[in-house]
Amino acid sequence: MTAKRDYYEVLGVSKTTPVDEIKSQYRKLALKFHPDRNKTKEAAEHFKEISEAYAVISDPEKRKIYDLYGHAGVDGRYSSDDIFQGASANFSDIFGRGGGGFDSIFESIFGRGGGFGAQQQRGSDLLYETSITLEDVFSGKKMEIELNKNIECNTCNGSGCKSGTNQKTCSSCKGQGQVRKSRSMGFASFVTVEPCTSCRGKGSIIETPCTECKGSGKKKGIKKLSFDIPPGVDNGDYTIPNEGDEIPGGMNGDLIIRIRILSHQNFKRDGADIFYDQDISMIDATLGKEVTIPVLNGNEKIKIEAGSQPNTIIKLKGKGLPRMNSRGRGDQYIRVVVNIPKKISKHQKNILQEFQNSSE
Repeated sequence: MTAKRDYYEVLGVSKTTPVDEIKSQYRKLALKFHPDRNKTKEAAEHFKEISEAYAVISDPEKRKIYDLYGHAGVDGRYSSDDIFQGASANFSDIFGRGGGGFDSIFESIFGRGGGFGAQQQRGSDLLYETSITLEDVFSGKKMEIELNKNIECNTCNGSGCKSGTNQKTCSSCKGQGQVRKSRSMGFASFVTVEPCTSCRGKGSIIETPCTECKGSGKKKGIKKLSFDIPPGVDNGDYTIPNEGDEIPGGMNGDLIIRIRILSHQNFKRDGADIFYDQDISMIDATLGKEVTIPVLNGNEKIKIEAGSQPNTIIKLKGKGLPRMNSRGRGDQYIRVVVNIPKKISKHQKNILQEFQNSSE
């Protein structure tokens, strides 16, 4: 067993450091090494080490014993539970009560009461990819799909037990899912909490498994699912909670809907706005003309003003896409593209020449 480091060394403080400074230093280290924020292999162990150090030093009685006798005094007098007992006020003071307090931060690392109890299982997330049109983005789309995934066994209703039988409380851990082991080494008494090997941390045992699912409580199956793709949606991944693989007695995974929006033959998209190129002749640009153009929900008449220059922009307010999770729609922008003929007849050339001469 590796010898424990000095608690003051772990926190990077000295025996004379004021309590407020120790609290501040611990908060920095805890936020740095919390496994939800730090994904390195060493983070969880380091987080437990600094939390244990702070649980002792933040308690006046434990700190006094530690200063006199070191680890031997503390470990010989307190179990793992005792070290953290009463420390929740200190942790809550640092991280805030409620969400992010002592229970929510430390339960996933230490388990209830400082142990390492089995965590609730979670099903795998599933990915479903689909392509939709810009018209679907405009109006939204109702989807009906079939998923091949793990579902609850309908023979045993997810219990894993053969009909007429039930799970039995594990005799090894008395239903706790974890067992405590204590051993003495000189003045110190070491207490560890480990998942129960008899029931694999579940707290119960299936003596007569279901013949359909072999005791797992789940099986492969098809589930039909309906959901709405909202108007204004963009390319990306969207989550439908709890529709992934099912875990009896645990948490279902999520279903990730990956949406790809197909290119449109007429429009280009920028957020909630859409863009359309309208080709006109140089005569129409000169004289002006009323034209009918497509919009996402039909057609619209617009007027090309006389003397319109190439790349003139006409705006149709509110004719774009819906703004997702917001009110209103974007706009449609029409760019006037003036076509200059590459070849003209002799007669046309004479007319243009005459026009040019008359305008000089």
